Amino acid sequence: MRTSEKTENMLYAVLSGLLLTASFPPANLGWIAWFALIPLLKSIQGSGPVQAFKLGFAAGFAHFMTLVYWVVFVMGHYGHLDWTVALSILVLLALYLSLYPASFSLFFSLLGGSRLVSFKAAGAWVGLEYVRSFLLSGFPWCLLGYSQFQRLEIIQIADLVGVYGVSFLIVLANTLIYTLLLDRSFPKRGSMRWEFPLVILTITSSLAYGLQELHFSDGQRKAPRSALVAAVQGNIDQAVKWNPEYQGKTIQRYRRLSLSTSNQKPELVVWPETSVPFFFQDDGELGRQVLMISEEMGAHLLFGSPAYSLERGVPVFHNRAYMISPEPRVLGYYDKVHLVPFGEYVPLKRLLFFAKRLVVSAGDFAPGKNVAPIGPPHLSVGVLICYESIFPELARAHVKKGAQILANLTNDAWFGMTSAPYQHFSMAVFRAVENRRPLVRAANTGFSGFISEKGEVMERGDLFGEEVLLARLPLENSTFTVYTLHGDFFAVALLILSLINLLYVLWYDFKKRSHGIPP
Repeated sequence: MRTSEKTENMLYAVLSGLLLTASFPPANLGWIAWFALIPLLKSIQGSGPVQAFKLGFAAGFAHFMTLVYWVVFVMGHYGHLDWTVALSILVLLALYLSLYPASFSLFFSLLGGSRLVSFKAAGAWVGLEYVRSFLLSGFPWCLLGYSQFQRLEIIQIADLVGVYGVSFLIVLANTLIYTLLLDRSFPKRGSMRWEFPLVILTITSSLAYGLQELHFSDGQRKAPRSALVAAVQGNIDQAVKWNPEYQGKTIQRYRRLSLSTSNQKPELVVWPETSVPFFFQDDGELGRQVLMISEEMGAHLLFGSPAYSLERGVPVFHNRAYMISPEPRVLGYYDKVHLVPFGEYVPLKRLLFFAKRLVVSAGDFAPGKNVAPIGPPHLSVGVLICYESIFPELARAHVKKGAQILANLTNDAWFGMTSAPYQHFSMAVFRAVENRRPLVRAANTGFSGFISEKGEVMERGDLFGEEVLLARLPLENSTFTVYTLHGDFFAVALLILSLINLLYVLWYDFKKRSHGIPP
């Protein structure tokens, strides 16, 4: 392959990476995802597995460097790291994440002109996304399907197969378009007379299902009752949030904003993650003020606060959400299960003894041990703290145990005015659709809002402003979706099938070589 051709292919790969980034928020360009992979597939054409891996790696690096660039801001501004160190962390993260599109590209190059290549490619992409969701504690940030969060007719299949089903459709479409327009081997492939209609049938069936769910299923899925819910966004400056001298002012601000809803008489008021910036459990004066706010409102109050427990006489800290009743009394709490690596704990402490926590003021947290909703039987809430909202298995576990609504308590002040708050909010849409439960989101600096069980954004506030949002949410606890009951069976099945297919391709190639047949 000539040097100029290699350079051209590399540029195609980088273009795919940039197009992938453009399909995610804050730009409303989700339609780009449906052809974003075509330049990468074009660059792989005629390349060997090693070169394909390099091209996929280049596409991934371009994508993730521009997608999660905000890591530099978080690490530098709030982690107080030197900017060169912060940039190095971003580069290392992008290098790791780039292994996934690189592996996909290698797999695609091995497929050659095989039958049902579109389905095999889509299955491989989904299988790799699933691995990314749990490997090394998991980082399923902005999986491809999330780019469609505003296309309600497309994302309804999430109640069957999760966000992975939407990713599958997007890769399916990309591969088919590439095959029809750019694949030089296409005219010789008689199998396309079957593959083309199967792809079209899969996509149109998914759209038909989405339209059915959006327009014809309202009468079949009517919740017996509803509750008026308020989301309060205090917009507390991160620089003073943990200052003891500012704690009283913080509580007074939340009191003022919460009591402004008194005329509407909400049944539940939700404050953000660590909105109570002290140990509420210590029963001090400020803690009693929080209890009195719930009593004054005559409403249940859900809020975040740091907490601790003693294990063998040693204090262990938790990122906790409490719910208190109007009486007032504490009804229960939930400790965050999936912590942020280097933000809330240091993984592999013995090996990474030199690493320091990013968020010094937040404490070195321990994960919670139980995923279960909190609140009274008539108002059971499944709590997702911060980026737990990007892990579908947590929302699913809450709903299986009786959660009637989902609540995402978060503090996105760390992200500043970057694209991260937009991306974070968009992923919460799928948790509502997957489980057919409405979701309330309370964020310290935004975005706070409400998402219906169909994924419609009912209300969304602004960034960096005081907000009080209200919405009436249906309370449902008697029906479960296929996804709630069976989880990621679709992604797991595709991963297994992709591994089997890969082993078959490698075995077949070895067999041909052993018989002296040129590849």
